[in-house]
Amino acid sequence: MAEKPIILNKTTIATSRLFRIESLDIEFSNGELRNYERLARGHSGGAVLIVPMLDNETVLLIREYSAGVHRYELGLPKGKTDKGESFLEAANRELKEEVGFGARSLHHLSSFSIAPSYLEHMTEIVIAQDLYAEKLEGDEPEELEVVPWKLSRINELLATGECTEARSIAALFMAVEYFKALAAK
Repeated sequence: MAEKPIILNKTTIATSRLFRIESLDIEFSNGELRNYERLARGHSGGAVLIVPMLDNETVLLIREYSAGVHRYELGLPKGKTDKGESFLEAANRELKEEVGFGARSLHHLSSFSIAPSYLEHMTEIVIAQDLYAEKLEGDEPEELEVVPWKLSRINELLATGECTEARSIAALFMAVEYFKALAAK
């Protein structure tokens, strides 16, 4: 494996309410110099994506407006980790805000990056089980629709065209494998 490049200089070239764009001057182990731009992390500690399980076969999806593609999407609840909050605490808070349930059991399934060449961003994938009703006020502009879906019907979900977010799709398939492994024990 090659030696990791050295960041010689890091400059913020643009900021918005949510994003910061950085310019990175990088030197590779062979002496090659390059400039990269990346979308840097905001002020939060990261992000979470939750796979809320009503039972071992039924996941709770949410339908919410997605401004990037200007339509409503079915997917998994997600959100940022607030300052001073662990990702498991953030997962349970987001679950309460977006789905109206808390979880007595939270299991860290994996960590995902999105376009790692350009984004300094990681999402922690958490399976939430043993749910109980609890609703917290969130920052959503409208009530989110909660849609129960059988894990055995994930291919049908994808065929609807309503679930296109890669993180949600990957997490759902990973959850299927997780529950298969549990059942085999």
